[in-house]
Amino acid sequence: MRIASVQLRVFEESKRKALEHASETLLRCRGADFILLPELWNIGFMGFDRYRSEAETQGGPTLTLLRGLAKELSCHLHTGSFVEKEGDRLYNSSFLLNPEGEILGSYRKIHLFTYQSREAEILSRGRSTAVIPTAFGNIGLATCYDLRFPEFFRRVLDQGAEFFLVSAAWPDSRLEHWLLFNRARALENLAYLISSNCTGTQQGTVFAGHSLVVGPMGEVIAEGGEEEGIVWADVDRPAVLKAREEFPVLRDRFYK
Repeated sequence: MRIASVQLRVFEESKRKALEHASETLLRCRGADFILLPELWNIGFMGFDRYRSEAETQGGPTLTLLRGLAKELSCHLHTGSFVEKEGDRLYNSSFLLNPEGEILGSYRKIHLFTYQSREAEILSRGRSTAVIPTAFGNIGLATCYDLRFPEFFRRVLDQGAEFFLVSAAWPDSRLEHWLLFNRARALENLAYLISSNCTGTQQGTVFAGHSLVVGPMGEVIAEGGEEEGIVWADVDRPAVLKAREEFPVLRDRFYK
């Protein structure tokens, strides 16, 4: 399975410009089986004052654009997240699309960030995890701050996940935490973890980049830098099955 993790910079001034830029970048990912985007890339995580005004339904411009691109590129596409509106509530939502542009599943971020952040003040948290079966394996979805909660990934593992896809807007000030959690969540669950993080600066916050592809034994297969770019890697489900068979730590768990 050919992976393209797209590391985008944040455009503070214009969602339209962000959508155009993402579209141009995604067209450079032709040939990928799976493409992954970051968290809240269309307005930027720190754009709290825009959360309500820029919120979209599933029929809005962001998901509509990405559904068309998934079909054009004939690939699975993890949309990254955007502020989704449903009734009176707003969510940090991400979607997994198939090569026909259809929605296979979605995830609303459960762990909302409260440290120097208004996310939890404005948004409602999701209530359920998401594991989505595909021809390549079972895909578990996560978003940024979820990485700090190992019990979240255990729950997703117990629902059958073999790959974790993580969209993020992680700051450079906590880069070492990011690198550690990416590897730890993969290793402790003997799963691939593929992340996409934002770059650039928004309202004084510098995003870390360093999107990662981590193997089931915690090995870094590919890593982005501080700037925009596409992180490419080849992964396969048999490596997960082999790791779990040869190193049976998951079978030895006492608390389940």
